[in-house]
Amino acid sequence: MAYKSRWRVDVPDTHLASILLTTPTAPLSKTDRCFLDAERPDTHYFTTHDFRLWSQRFAAGLRKSGLRPGDRVLMFSGNDLFFPVVFMGVIMAGGIFTGAIPMPVPRELAYQLGDSGATYMICARASLDTGLEAARLVGLGRDRVFVFDNTLYDGHGVGEKTCRYWGELVVSPEEGEGFAWDELSTPELADRTLALNYSSGTTGRPKGVEIAHKNYVANLLQFTYIERLHPNYEAKRARKRCLCFLPMYHSMAEMIMIAATLALNTPVYIMPKFDFIQMLEYTQKYRITDYVVVPPIVVALAKHPAVKNFDLSSVEVSEQLQALWPPGKVNVRQGYGMTETTCSMMNWDPREKGFSAARNRRGQLWLRGGNVMKGYWQNPEATKATKTEDGWLKTGDVAFVDEHGKFHVVDRLKELIKVKGNQVAPAELEALLLEHPAVADAAVIGIATDNGERPRAYVVLKPGQVASAKDILQFIDGKVSPIKRITGGVVFIDVIPKNPSGKILRKTLREQAQKELKQGATAKL
Repeated sequence: MAYKSRWRVDVPDTHLASILLTTPTAPLSKTDRCFLDAERPDTHYFTTHDFRLWSQRFAAGLRKSGLRPGDRVLMFSGNDLFFPVVFMGVIMAGGIFTGAIPMPVPRELAYQLGDSGATYMICARASLDTGLEAARLVGLGRDRVFVFDNTLYDGHGVGEKTCRYWGELVVSPEEGEGFAWDELSTPELADRTLALNYSSGTTGRPKGVEIAHKNYVANLLQFTYIERLHPNYEAKRARKRCLCFLPMYHSMAEMIMIAATLALNTPVYIMPKFDFIQMLEYTQKYRITDYVVVPPIVVALAKHPAVKNFDLSSVEVSEQLQALWPPGKVNVRQGYGMTETTCSMMNWDPREKGFSAARNRRGQLWLRGGNVMKGYWQNPEATKATKTEDGWLKTGDVAFVDEHGKFHVVDRLKELIKVKGNQVAPAELEALLLEHPAVADAAVIGIATDNGERPRAYVVLKPGQVASAKDILQFIDGKVSPIKRITGGVVFIDVIPKNPSGKILRKTLREQAQKELKQGATAKL
């Protein structure tokens, strides 16, 4: 059954930069700070005017260096004050931005370089060895690899290992002021690809998700429309401050922490990488009001003992998490989205309060909207398997709609465990495991048996806590039907393997389980 959104937004045909920065020459604020280096925000920051000009300078330099419309530029770096400049500069120049996870082995980076056909790579200085080896594997010359860091802010910066410094691609302020990006004022022009955001590859090799300007603009307007529905929006906006610790190469931080914050005039303090204690310190120091987090960080906020040592009263954010703040001061809401929908697809109406819901019929969730991707880059078979001819995106997620019209996403089709012909959702068991007072984190997978699968739990205990496998099993057995019991065993480990966006790497756990089971069988022999 098809459900339509209660809201509609008009999506113009235009360049993303035009939505965010008006025109190349229109006056912008020289005092409002949009991006700040969290380590030194008093001296290293961009105002909205500064940000546009830096982006124009980089875009003009790319054009002068020979970048043509549609050329791909790969960014291989962790978070940095200049990361948004690289993103915006590439798309202003007519290029296609693609960000790579900042810690892969050369083979993985080489795959994305080769698959995207990147013309240039902007490579963090600390990752240069990996970047150069990946470039060698795909035949990308060192003249196309640029060393990246933020010393450019202070007028410094040098190349390394025969690679030029990225600052050589940044023209003078005077030349940058004269750069104008294409307007893209027709449907055909707005369909130009803006970014290739690679999927996590949890079920196979990563695929380049092709996002057009019209997709990005649609998702931006959808996201900001919901934000503006807040009953106290103007007062909230005046004090709003964001802390970005999620990786900016990823579609979520890219859209929310670069584009949406610019549109909403919200300052963003940028951390170079995620560090939980430092996140708490910065929250207290800068009076951060908003987080965008992945589930593991929510778990840490609820369970980490260090949280109580910091003043987090500025944050406007499961009972355990909300209990950290006075009643009514914090709100935790889940959004829903995927790389294939640019970023977000469903969100809460901020005017509504939460409630319990009955469970209704489940099925695979299909989505359609202006923010749905063009397709997978140079992969028509994968596109056809995921997106119908009339625009429906098959998410692979299991969901249901309750009597209030609210969507509940409960698991992934490919992650369901088949127990005696019944489907068991790992997410349900993981949520129950996290209720155990000794459990800090957990993951559940299915292990093969002669007549199907059995759920197997991997558990991380809190520091100083003790629990046996028997304790865990007894805790779960009283809460679920027999087919959902963890009959495949409980294994205690130090950390649940996850990718940078917080997804559990179930493939890694399945491989580990196979080794454990094989060793057990050998021992029995």
